[in-house]
Amino acid sequence: MTAPTTTGAPRALAPDLARGAMLLAIALAHAPLFVLAVDHGPALANGVSHAFHEVFVGNHARPMFALLFGYALVQMLDRRTAHGDDPADVRSMLRRRGLWLLVFGLAHLLLAPLDILAPYGVASLLLVGLLKVRDRTLLWVGALTLVPGTLVSSIPLMLALGQGVTTFDIGNVAVPVGTDLGTHYLQRLSGTPFGLAFGTVLVVPGVIIGMWAARRGLLDRPERHRVFLTRAVVITMTVSVLGALPSILAQTGLWTPESAAAVWGTALSQPLTGYFGGFGMAGAIALISIRAARTRGPVTTAVAALGQRSMTFYLFQSVVFMVVFSPFVLGFQDRVGLTGSFVVAALTWLVSVAAAELMRRRGHRGPAEKLLRRLVGPVRPKAGSASGKELSSTE
Repeated sequence: MTAPTTTGAPRALAPDLARGAMLLAIALAHAPLFVLAVDHGPALANGVSHAFHEVFVGNHARPMFALLFGYALVQMLDRRTAHGDDPADVRSMLRRRGLWLLVFGLAHLLLAPLDILAPYGVASLLLVGLLKVRDRTLLWVGALTLVPGTLVSSIPLMLALGQGVTTFDIGNVAVPVGTDLGTHYLQRLSGTPFGLAFGTVLVVPGVIIGMWAARRGLLDRPERHRVFLTRAVVITMTVSVLGALPSILAQTGLWTPESAAAVWGTALSQPLTGYFGGFGMAGAIALISIRAARTRGPVTTAVAALGQRSMTFYLFQSVVFMVVFSPFVLGFQDRVGLTGSFVVAALTWLVSVAAAELMRRRGHRGPAEKLLRRLVGPVRPKAGSASGKELSSTE
């Protein structure tokens, strides 16, 4: 999930910083889905939390993650070819990596009801071929995939508006007390193919835009692109906020869309502009990294360390949420609402930052990244290859 580094080459700060921040967005996106009732607790706090989620988290964390994933694919291709490896061999390695990500994701689903690794594995298998196409082709394909991506991501909001509930209720994965665990488990696993297909459609646009951004080094050399990034962040975040307003008003009860056109417009505008918001947040972190790279304070270093171990601590989040919210362990699923789930998510992220920094100081890579690197193997798996080398850091 993070890009490799090579000996002697300085590691760009912005991608790692963005991945570290991304884990907070993912935690805030997933934690509310583990609670039975998001309206439990103070109404004002939950309303503010809901508005924050619509503007910065819901349908934003996923495209931001997707952009960074696509960015890393290009980084790996460029760094390996710069070391003399054949581009076709590198693309083959990236497909093996995608296949193993799919395996990791399916294994993760045996533990937790939510997964983002498997869709990225499938996206790798489908999109690695785009690494060799022209920029114009890449952008056209990315724009076209926004259509199915937006339609699929609008389904939860469409259902929520139709049923008078929130998107948290539609995507809820909490297990009510008294539920037969075996039956629930089988039902969850039976929906895996459907969820995997939809999840892949959702992430493809972001992965493609990430490839385009990496070709220009927008995150590797943000100081060279300061003007472009500033304009892009202002435009994309403005579009994102405006696109989220109808959904915020509808889901907090301040406005009720009466016509079919209003329902469709509300359901489509938030996820479509959410793609822009995810891209904008990545750009904002790139701008922040310009100054952060000069000072390299302890917070910057720790968040970047988390970004370098993003897969490990994404899996850690799942373990924490299962322990905290599951009725078979701590059972907080019916004790907190939306704001309370945000607190759990933020605390989980802070613990992750501290743990990642401790691992950095002791020279430990993320165990999930190490395992993935070993399974993927060298660029050229044939014995005796002079240039076949394993990736030199976590992924």
